[in-house]
Amino acid sequence: MLALIFIVTTIMTIYIKILLLHTWMQIARCDLYNSFSQLIIKISSPIVNPFRRIFNYHGSLDLVSIFIAYIISVLLVPIILKLVSFETVFFYLGLVILLKSFGVLIFWVIIGRSLTSCFSQGNSNAVDYILLQLTEPIMIPIRRIVPPTGGIDFSVMILIGILYILNFIGIEYIPGWMYF
Repeated sequence: MLALIFIVTTIMTIYIKILLLHTWMQIARCDLYNSFSQLIIKISSPIVNPFRRIFNYHGSLDLVSIFIAYIISVLLVPIILKLVSFETVFFYLGLVILLKSFGVLIFWVIIGRSLTSCFSQGNSNAVDYILLQLTEPIMIPIRRIVPPTGGIDFSVMILIGILYILNFIGIEYIPGWMYF
């Protein structure tokens, strides 16, 4: 039974991150004809497109993907807590899972960009290009305050430090943050 719970929670968590990444790519105005972007769009489309027809929303921010990610987060709570009954507190805990998932997504995209920039050595591919488009809007304000010194860009370390601080603030002040 624990293996089944692990598989279901892993699939749901990955899908939440894919939906959030889809929205983030639209906000960052990434190249949607890129092969990596097309992969994210094709994975998220089977669930998102029927809801787009129902809600008939055509704004620049993909609220339908965020809404579906929130619903999946709410459905994930009783699975993680191994509960059979549904309670109203799950709506709050679903929001906690969604916020924490976005922070984790930012963390791993930053780490991915750092690793690919070390190993690509000038050969850019689809993933490098998307990671660059996703992270540059976040890192540019940090680079204005702390410019690269001696060929070392400290913006990645500062951003990861900020994410860690936000995580510790969440643990201390947001009920349920630590458990998800």
